[in-house]
Amino acid sequence: MTRKPQGAAAQALKDLGAEVVAGDLDDAASLAAALKGAWGVYGVQNTWEAGVENEEVQGKRLVQVARETGIQHFVYASVASAHRKTGIPHFDNKSRIEDALRASGIPSRVIIRPAFFMDNLLGGWFKPALDTGMLAMGLKPATRLQMIAVPDIGKYAALAFTRAAEFNGREIDISGDELTMPQAAEFISKAAGRPIRHVQVPIEDVRKASEDYALMLEWFDAVGYNADIAGNQRTYGIAPTRFADWAGKQGW
Repeated sequence: MTRKPQGAAAQALKDLGAEVVAGDLDDAASLAAALKGAWGVYGVQNTWEAGVENEEVQGKRLVQVARETGIQHFVYASVASAHRKTGIPHFDNKSRIEDALRASGIPSRVIIRPAFFMDNLLGGWFKPALDTGMLAMGLKPATRLQMIAVPDIGKYAALAFTRAAEFNGREIDISGDELTMPQAAEFISKAAGRPIRHVQVPIEDVRKASEDYALMLEWFDAVGYNADIAGNQRTYGIAPTRFADWAGKQGW
């Protein structure tokens, strides 16, 4: 389901055999049309695009339309620790979407909660600084951050669909590695073939850009994610992608 069924990404999926349908999380009628005849739904929203309040509206709307159209199985991509009352706006809104899903009456549901995406480092918030030799993040040097490679999220989502009866009702925090930012910078240095160092951005500067993001970093420093990386591997048979391996495959 995509807002842009004629786009390059949608066409690439179509070439692989997927049926591409138009749908917009801001348009309930388009969701109902897209979900017609479907058995299951994978729900994910983008805080940084939609905003915290609208992300919650979008998530709850998708749950409601899924129930009304007779969806039997709903897999929701939340965020690690959403259920722990973190006080982080874009975590707490996902917790409320989780509540809506539990109360929806949809017969089968799975909640997957990924930690910080390793792939975030390839985006606009981090890549420009990395290009100049700095891993600029407002975390203390000793803070260990759990992170996950995006393809690993897909592996858990696939299990949640193909083993739906077994997974029904499960809520799983997932991560692939846990390391400090100086350690991450060292791995990126080796992969890129040039020196990268961690620079701790003052939290006051982060807050000027985003109070939400600043609160998340402060929570990382004080509390942090608690996904059971080794336990998940034993339970689900998915070998976690380690940060060094992920970094080695990127085009720094």
